[in-house]
Amino acid sequence: MTPKIARFLSEQQPATPCLVLDVDRVESNFRALSAALPLARIYYAVKANPAQAVLERLAGLASCFDAASFEEIEACLAAGARPEAISFGNTIKKAAAIRHAYEAGVRLFAFDSAEELDKLARFAPASRVYCRLLVENEGADWPLSRKFGTSIETARDLMLRAGELGLDPYGLSFHVGSQQTDTSSYQAAIGRVAMLFTDLKEAGVNLRMVNLGGGFPTPYRDAVPEIDRFGDAIMGAMTRHFGNALPEMIIEPGRFIVGDAGVVSAEVVLVSRKAKDDPVRWVYLDIGRFGGLAETEGEAIKYRFATRHDGKPTGPVAIAGPTCDGADILYERSNYRLPLGLESGDRVEILSAGAYVTTYASQRFNGFLPLAEHYV
Repeated sequence: MTPKIARFLSEQQPATPCLVLDVDRVESNFRALSAALPLARIYYAVKANPAQAVLERLAGLASCFDAASFEEIEACLAAGARPEAISFGNTIKKAAAIRHAYEAGVRLFAFDSAEELDKLARFAPASRVYCRLLVENEGADWPLSRKFGTSIETARDLMLRAGELGLDPYGLSFHVGSQQTDTSSYQAAIGRVAMLFTDLKEAGVNLRMVNLGGGFPTPYRDAVPEIDRFGDAIMGAMTRHFGNALPEMIIEPGRFIVGDAGVVSAEVVLVSRKAKDDPVRWVYLDIGRFGGLAETEGEAIKYRFATRHDGKPTGPVAIAGPTCDGADILYERSNYRLPLGLESGDRVEILSAGAYVTTYASQRFNGFLPLAEHYV
């Protein structure tokens, strides 16, 4: 929790649940990543937090943007981004969205299939395109390896066809999974991409770019490697495989930029036990999986909690949300412990919650209002 957030919570006592995000921390994270990978252009993954205050700050820092929808493209443009600084990075796009993006001036598009390539050729003619490869996501808390990407062999055929369709086969991309804590995952993926990159260059394709995706972690309950370690691992692998002929590099951070810039302030609704002799207390908060904490599915992302009772004796807990849905359980198997003095009405701060929380929040499920947002 940054001093600005702590001061806002103390002075304003905003109604819960709410997100409070320090935009200055967004800028410092952006600058830290720029320093760790100075040769890479940063395309902020808008889906992590598309708040206008975040987009405007990043646009002012000359960031580029990775958009998942035309609506995100519109938000970037409204925040001052240039269309040539936007990548339509979703490999699954409606034809209308492609056409609208092209009409707005966007000229960089992702794909991973023949049908998507055909749509791009029709609705975004002569645009730069890059093919997303399927790579391993081992080491990632939130894997992305099944839904997106294609094989090396298919990618080769598609990139050759892109030129035949009048598109500009600009580069290749991959994503090693969100909240990736293993730097070697980037090294392995770069090795796979480099082989195809060389093969396509020899086949006469004018490739110029490698998109390294995102995945850079933010600290939750467990410590994560410093961003410099990722920078060293990535640049070491790029130099090893490409030598002095380094291609253009793109990175698409989201969680790293905004994750630890935000705190969710919540209230304890109920503390109970299922039986008198049960050592596990159930702590119900006024925010749950449907209120924005969707990444607790499978207990994948493990947030840290802060309370006014910290430092006092603790006991084991299960943590759940307020809705009448049996799936609205945050943690039951991850050995969480919270202070024994915790009771209804206490505030609980959920730390490093600046990424993906507001956009995952449901619209009035059980009648609960969407998460309030404060940017300071």
